[in-house]
Amino acid sequence: MGRLTAGAREATADGPAPLRRNRDFLLLWSGAAVSLLGTRVAGVSYPLIVLWHTDSPLVMSAVSFAALLPLLLVQLPAGVLVDRWDRRRLMMVCESGRALALGSVAVTLATGRFSAVQLAAVAFLETSLAILYRLAERGAVRNVVHAGQLAAALSQNEARGRAAVLLGQPGGVLLQSAARWAPFLFSAAAGLASLGSLLLIRKDFQQQRKAPPKSLRAELAEGLRWLWRQRFLRAALAFVAGSNLLLQVLPLALFVLVKESGRPQTAVAVIVAAGGIGGIAGALSGSWWQRRISLRAVLVAGLFGWAALITTMALARQPLVLGVLFAGTGYITGVFNVVAAVHQVRTTPDALQGRVAGTSHLIATGANVLGVLLGGLALSSWGAAPVFLLLGGAMVALATTATTTPALRGEHAATADKSTETRETEHGHERAR
Repeated sequence: MGRLTAGAREATADGPAPLRRNRDFLLLWSGAAVSLLGTRVAGVSYPLIVLWHTDSPLVMSAVSFAALLPLLLVQLPAGVLVDRWDRRRLMMVCESGRALALGSVAVTLATGRFSAVQLAAVAFLETSLAILYRLAERGAVRNVVHAGQLAAALSQNEARGRAAVLLGQPGGVLLQSAARWAPFLFSAAAGLASLGSLLLIRKDFQQQRKAPPKSLRAELAEGLRWLWRQRFLRAALAFVAGSNLLLQVLPLALFVLVKESGRPQTAVAVIVAAGGIGGIAGALSGSWWQRRISLRAVLVAGLFGWAALITTMALARQPLVLGVLFAGTGYITGVFNVVAAVHQVRTTPDALQGRVAGTSHLIATGANVLGVLLGGLALSSWGAAPVFLLLGGAMVALATTATTTPALRGEHAATADKSTETRETEHGHERAR
């Protein structure tokens, strides 16, 4: 008999145990939650500490560019490595590296020094390690929960990420207000705590590998070929890439708007906290939406919703109003991420999870680095309100195009074909073993 996945072994005669009683899932979930919290605390601290120290949106966007550059350079090789190496060990290396890098920033700031170059270098390294961790963790989930619980598990994962936004971003602002080094020390400690949770997990994070690894180029080509055959997924990713590029400018514009209005840093905490609440609500309802409407409907409706909310931000000045609008954008993002994640994980063979997820993330987020650079230039030249109008208009154009794109109308047929292909691929792996 072929080896069963960890998720399958959870099943009993009475069905799978609830996720709340799945020890390994809880450890994986909680460890990743702490790691994400640290990432969010550090992530919001990079641009803020630069902006308030240098008063330069261009320097702020340069550090943000360094933090996002791995989305363009690292995701493809990261996907190959996640499929080639032991996922748990890789995640442990990532958390150790993050703790060391962030700890170095805390030491530098605690001694009264400031270096935008160091911040940019650490931001690049931390994002690179976070990409490897995220890809490995997404593939691991499928192996520690029962197949019937995958949508619920991924919904909880997305809610966890949104909670990290809710707590981490305002937390980072408040920690930085107390001491410039505090958010980075907190994030380093979070990496160590996540490392501890990984040491306690018993289950394997992947199915047994069927053969010695091929060359990196051959493995990468295998994942690219599989994804290229998915017509619906290719089209959806193109629109996701466009929307992500625009959304990447949104928090920078909010930071500048707060500063232009003469508000204190705590106003930023209010706004990002509201966005986090909206994201959690969207993530928790994501599995509900996933059972009722298609990924295409979520994408099109989301694009129009983002357009309306962002355009309205151009007219707002009060932090509470901006927070409500930002919460709306977070809700849409939370729903979409759950529906998209379930679609990708269910339809991709386990042996290709890292490569397909890495390639998908590259397509979806690779242009983000261009977004922060153009956003920094636009904000320096025009200010926040015109940039909000520009973002809203561009989002309307994307939404209108999505409604008329033929490739987005074949989701159900494509899903059925991919599910069949996935089962045949994995059954072939079992026979080979």
